[in-house]
Amino acid sequence: MKYDIVIIGSGPAGHKAAIAASKLGKRVAIIERNFRGMGGVCLHKGTIPSKTMREAILYLSGYRHRDVYSKRFRNKRRITMQDLRLKLADVAEHELEVIHDQLERNGVEIFIGEAKFASPHEVEVYGETGRKTLYGDHILVATGTKPSRPPHIPFDGKTIFDSDEILDLKEIPRSMIVVGGGVIGIEYAIMFATLGVEVTVLDGRDRLLEFCDREIIDVLTHHARSLGMIFRMGEEVVGIERFSDSMAAVQTESGKRLVADSVLYTVGRVGDADELNFEAAGLEPDERGRLWCNEEHQTWVPHIYGAGDIVGFPALASVSMEQGRRVVCNAFNEPFEAFDIMPYGLFTIPEISMIGKTEQQLTEEHIPYEVGAARYKEIARGQISGDREGMLKILFHRETLKILGIHVIGESATEIVHIGQTVMSFGGTIEYFRNAVFNYPTMAECYKVAAFDGFEKMSLDRLFEESKLLNANSEAAANAEAEKKIQTVLDEKETVETVEV
Repeated sequence: MKYDIVIIGSGPAGHKAAIAASKLGKRVAIIERNFRGMGGVCLHKGTIPSKTMREAILYLSGYRHRDVYSKRFRNKRRITMQDLRLKLADVAEHELEVIHDQLERNGVEIFIGEAKFASPHEVEVYGETGRKTLYGDHILVATGTKPSRPPHIPFDGKTIFDSDEILDLKEIPRSMIVVGGGVIGIEYAIMFATLGVEVTVLDGRDRLLEFCDREIIDVLTHHARSLGMIFRMGEEVVGIERFSDSMAAVQTESGKRLVADSVLYTVGRVGDADELNFEAAGLEPDERGRLWCNEEHQTWVPHIYGAGDIVGFPALASVSMEQGRRVVCNAFNEPFEAFDIMPYGLFTIPEISMIGKTEQQLTEEHIPYEVGAARYKEIARGQISGDREGMLKILFHRETLKILGIHVIGESATEIVHIGQTVMSFGGTIEYFRNAVFNYPTMAECYKVAAFDGFEKMSLDRLFEESKLLNANSEAAANAEAEKKIQTVLDEKETVETVEV
């Protein structure tokens, strides 16, 4: 059974790669463990379920109306895990049908079963109907990742659980300790804090989400603390134990012991490819089960590629889709054009999105920049939606005025960031936002307000420079006048002395 490309994994990277290859007229095979698993972790355990749960929490808790219609619209009834799961099944079922339909319409052959390399070009599939061997001129590994589960942690899926198991909880706990302050940990921590759960976040780093702009994270942590969340940064966890059916304790290296109804462990993820038999293909994953790839996503075996979370950072569904398309274009010598800058979206509460560089990066690189900021409380749509904490920042070059970065926190952040992305992608300047007309009232208006703020700062700076120049010129003129007077006195003195002689 020979194919132009064999794809292992049907998540965002594998799915988009399969369709891209079929559009080129290639014979394509895609392998997934089970039919219900089509769509990968993104659809069943990660991005889609967590964001669906987030929306359910925002709706059921009345969070979006907290400052519009007062607190009477919050906690309208006791929310249960079953309430939060109601929408999950509908969304997952619909997306599963879409993926399967797209693959079938494009002539992609689907194989259900466990995949294992038999040689660099051969992949064996062990399914219900027996074993099949697929030969691929090119092979793409897009199996994704799974939560890291250290053997010394007594996971039980009820009191101590990982991010895959949290969706299956029977009840919402009264208190929760979140071990790991990365993206997944913070997203779930704030979701449950919004429901009134007492949440404590433990992380070994000194600062949350270090790749984000500091001011944006300050806004996030301020909001999180207003929900009662506690952050213990710089704390290394040395042990977790369950001492009853509904209680667990976390021991830190500093000697602290924290007790809660539940513990969510979200310290890292590892490649989900234990059974692939990489050795037969001439591959060797790193200590976290990830594959090394070059810029074209080739492994050190040139016809074998990696894409998606299995290759590591940034591990975003949006980026994985582009990686899958890039693999196909490279494998079949097709031109691939894509913009280098990619947006990031964090579905915390409030949500965060960014593109380009942070203030910290620009400072370290000695790039002269200015900041234009707009706060949601200044925007009519912010008042209407009840979000008075959000903000948008535009970082731009002081001399060329080119956009260097966009950072947003608040309602619709992951949507409106794409306006900035478009302008940046075409080398635009902050002048575009000053001159453009945006619908009113909208969150997009933040760009215009931020642009005016940036230009006002530049005007003040120019005024300061002009003042310095004026003072310097005045001082120079005064000095010249003084020198002229001195010279006049000296000339008069010389004249007198000459007459006397």
